[in-house]
Amino acid sequence: MRHDGTEQSIELAEEAFPPPPDGARGKQRRGRARALAALGVFGELLITVGLVLGLFVAYSLWWTNVQADRSASAASDKLRNSWAAGPTPGAPAVPGAAPAPGTAPGGAAAVPPPAIGDDVGFLHVPAMGRDYQVLIRMGTSADVLDEGVAGVYEQPYKAAMPWDEAGNFALAAHRDGHGAKFHDLDAVHKGDAVVVETKDKWYVYKVDNTLPETSKYDTGIVAPVPVSSGYAGPGRYITLTTCTPVYTSRYRMAVWGSLVRVDDMDAKRTPPPELRRS
Repeated sequence: MRHDGTEQSIELAEEAFPPPPDGARGKQRRGRARALAALGVFGELLITVGLVLGLFVAYSLWWTNVQADRSASAASDKLRNSWAAGPTPGAPAVPGAAPAPGTAPGGAAAVPPPAIGDDVGFLHVPAMGRDYQVLIRMGTSADVLDEGVAGVYEQPYKAAMPWDEAGNFALAAHRDGHGAKFHDLDAVHKGDAVVVETKDKWYVYKVDNTLPETSKYDTGIVAPVPVSSGYAGPGRYITLTTCTPVYTSRYRMAVWGSLVRVDDMDAKRTPPPELRRS
């Protein structure tokens, strides 16, 4: 059986597309090997970057919470122990104790106002958990808030204290990481109770309004009469602020309340009805 036509076709194809010499084949194999090696290195780099990012997220959202909670717990115990021990002769009065800063009974020396870094009491917000409480510390710098506390604004408006006759007791805390004390601030709604505990008083506020989102440059939300709060004039207010949405610092949210009453502290530190278990 003849195959002259087929053989001629094969010969013509070989002449048109001759196989590469042995040296060229080696170069091709080495080129492919180098490309595969480069892809392997790139893949390993992606895995490493992913691990580093994962560790960073774990550090930011978990380990900083652990550290902040430990620090805040120790500071809380220290404050409560100082309250229980009473004043030390010659020592400055504990912030939050009667009489209010700037006054003193019987002509005694005036009580100095709390300074940045001072712990002044505890914030209780049942809407964020039945046993929710957070230590209140003067200042809102990162050094303060990273300790797992609620910080009292010193600027752009200096916050009034709960015992002041008028003003806005404005607080800030982290939404995520470093204790995440205001993580559930969006669970607080109009009519909810907010309670500030000091050495000898319970300051009970009722939430009047909330602002789900505003610019982080909107400083009016912590003004003495907060902008957008609905308040028309001076009063005894409280403002809670944090970042939003969750896991970002793009915007701010705010909760506003007004003082409804002040309860004296008894020897057993019995909480007001708003904080008692039903």
